[in-house]
Amino acid sequence: MQETTKNIHLIAMGGSVMHALAIALKQQGFNVSGSDDQYFDPAKSALEKAGLSVDAGWNPDLITTDINFVVLGMHAQKDNPELRKAQELGLIIYSFPEFIYQQSKNKQRIVIGGSHGKTTITSIMMHVLKFFNKKFDYVVGADVVGFENRVKLSDAPVIIIEGDEYLSSRIDPTPKFLRYQHHIGVISGIAWDHVNVFKTEADYIEQFRKFVISTPKAGSLIYNDEDSIAKELGSIEGLDINYLPFLTLDHTIKDGITYLISKNDDIKLKVFGKHNISNLAAAKEVLIRLGVNEEEFFEAIQSFELPSLRLDELLKKGSFTIYRDYAHAPSKVKATTEAVKAQDKSKPLIGVLELHTYSSLNKDFLPHYKNSLANCDKAIIFVDPEAIAIKGLEAITNNDIKNAFERNNIIIVSNADELKAELQTIDQKNTNLLLMSSGNFGGLNFTSLFS
Repeated sequence: MQETTKNIHLIAMGGSVMHALAIALKQQGFNVSGSDDQYFDPAKSALEKAGLSVDAGWNPDLITTDINFVVLGMHAQKDNPELRKAQELGLIIYSFPEFIYQQSKNKQRIVIGGSHGKTTITSIMMHVLKFFNKKFDYVVGADVVGFENRVKLSDAPVIIIEGDEYLSSRIDPTPKFLRYQHHIGVISGIAWDHVNVFKTEADYIEQFRKFVISTPKAGSLIYNDEDSIAKELGSIEGLDINYLPFLTLDHTIKDGITYLISKNDDIKLKVFGKHNISNLAAAKEVLIRLGVNEEEFFEAIQSFELPSLRLDELLKKGSFTIYRDYAHAPSKVKATTEAVKAQDKSKPLIGVLELHTYSSLNKDFLPHYKNSLANCDKAIIFVDPEAIAIKGLEAITNNDIKNAFERNNIIIVSNADELKAELQTIDQKNTNLLLMSSGNFGGLNFTSLFS
């Protein structure tokens, strides 16, 4: 950390990672201020617990020449009054990834990229390194078991960063993962997303090509050899870098429990799903470069639990289980439904998907969901017309959804009451219910509904 950095102001401090940065900096002894137009839990409670103000609203009076750095969150628009004041005063303004880079210039930087699995791969590495008492810093986009905060900045020699391809800020369109300047980069897999920014699939893939070619000389690029696009990017010629492909680890399922197959005894896991076994493989390749051998990896991984909203077991009531997952993009929905079905093929699977993101509510993008719910015996789509209107998108009809998913028997609901009524008809015996969304299903409380 730089000793001269004393006063830091965070614009849009209420974000899922921005609030964690504010807490990490305060714990490091910096004078931290911040603002946002609204705060929600868990960020609000975490900031309050750390002694940081959560008064909602933008306040340009907070921006003075005493501030050393301003960190600009993605939620802040170009015309944000605090941002304009900082620009007028000529203050140094960093996006979140730029600031993280400034604080980790002297560390080995490992950046986990890809359209899916980034949070899980990052959290696997965090778990294993902590298991063996290794010193490291990290940036991760969800709560991870065994870690109090989503960001840690210290004098550790290594930092593990979940690096996504979205814009760094409203005034910096550079993809976040390029700003971190990795030594070791990971691509978990590539499937077009963020259509509000990347209008074509080719444009989206181009960001990952830039990520690959930004790998420094003698650096490493670890990529999914089972993903056709990642595999193609993992063979760009003329780059003096180490290309390291990975494959899903050998595994088996016995009585609803997943085991890794090793040359000695099989390794019992707390996680399941082919996509998560692929995530384990990616993390294993990186950890080997950090001095963790295969035997040590297998020892540590047995106690690993998925981060929040990644196949969380929300409720178990006899033979009825509710899972909650962050899945929202087509590839994620397909992988998550496949995972739950594969764990127990004898149980009917009811899948509930909320179309909540800009991409999922985009009529032109919707056909990418074709067959993504094929593993569900019953499929329910929750789509709020108000969410479409807020995003300024063209209305979506029920026929649009049925045609996109290529499933005529799909059930479509438009509010929490309709979803509640539909779920109350479920037979709670010998059934798995899978809830998938980056939103909150209109605030419906599922545990109280079924308890």
